[in-house]
Amino acid sequence: MTALLDTAPTSPAAPQAPVRRRLVLRPGAWLTWAALAFFFVNLLGVIVTVLLNSFGRHWFDSWLPGGWTSHWYGDAWREFDLGQVLATTLEVTLTVVVISLVLGVPAAYALARRTFPGKRLVTTLFVLPILVPPIAYGIPLATVLYKFQLAGSVTGVVLANLVPSIPFVVFTMTPFIEQIDPKIEHAARMCGASTLTVLTRILAPLLLPGMLAAGILVLVRTFGMFELTFLTSGASSQTLIVALFSAVNSAGIRATQSVDAMAVIYTASMAVLLLVALRFVNPTQLVARSDD
Repeated sequence: MTALLDTAPTSPAAPQAPVRRRLVLRPGAWLTWAALAFFFVNLLGVIVTVLLNSFGRHWFDSWLPGGWTSHWYGDAWREFDLGQVLATTLEVTLTVVVISLVLGVPAAYALARRTFPGKRLVTTLFVLPILVPPIAYGIPLATVLYKFQLAGSVTGVVLANLVPSIPFVVFTMTPFIEQIDPKIEHAARMCGASTLTVLTRILAPLLLPGMLAAGILVLVRTFGMFELTFLTSGASSQTLIVALFSAVNSAGIRATQSVDAMAVIYTASMAVLLLVALRFVNPTQLVARSDD
């Protein structure tokens, strides 16, 4: 005798509705984002206003300039002698970069590899020009340069900008040098390599990324350094940022459109330098330290 057992077919489980996650921000976060948005909107408004005015024929009582032209850039180039100003700016910045690397890299090597009396004091002296505002030591520094008749020339501007640039190279290069195993240098010396060979054939290729990073950052810093350059420059040794400051002060004499055109040139130059710096410089390398 067989018994048939009827079993009800099991229905497949009903699909579950997707879980929707809601992003909930605290009041403090909303205030932070609102403040950032307000800042960037104002910054964008200032940049766009200057850019539009540099291409406008006239702009008084309307949302946009009444007509467009590019002749203000030619006027600014001639009125402010931007060819000479840009040449002076490049001369100052490149000279500061080269001298800072020549003096800063050996100093960074000594701080990274050697232990000597007063090392902590030397490190403190190097960090002071970075932490202290440039105007605080710029005035006495300019007084000394004027006393020795160096201020008002390209030489004086270069010497003034070296004060914060060399420590900047030192603190940029020190992490790179600390990451190089000293055993590599010891092995090369045991194989008969001279000091010059160790520096040029072994250390130089390893330090090249750090030197490139330090050089680009010093270039950007010197290009935008106003206080020290303003205090020590003369009529023939002004960099672009000092010339822009002088142009803004003479806005009542010259057309504001030409001054804004000069500001656009300066902003574009700084933007290019920053893009180059971010392309070749990894910011994490500037704070990386080798483990003891």
